[in-house]
Amino acid sequence: MHLGKVIGTIWATRKYDAVAGYKMQLVQPVNCDLEKIGSPIIALDTVGAGPGEVIFYVTASEAVIPLDVEMAPVDASIVGIVDSINTEK
Repeated sequence: MHLGKVIGTIWATRKYDAVAGYKMQLVQPVNCDLEKIGSPIIALDTVGAGPGEVIFYVTASEAVIPLDVEMAPVDASIVGIVDSINTEK
């Protein structure tokens, strides 16, 4: 799983049937200090996350697991909203 921050919502009037009904979010990957790492990605939202929220997401073939279909053209899915992060340094 990876940490990210929702930085926007993507609207699409036409989607592949398997992903119809799922909201697409623009996610900025972040580290545990919430510093940006890498380029933003598009992820399907399975938990109702919104802009500004810190989330965790899965990528690759695991991105399809939280969906209610067996196969879908999905590279990333949001699977949780982070309430807090505690680290020891």
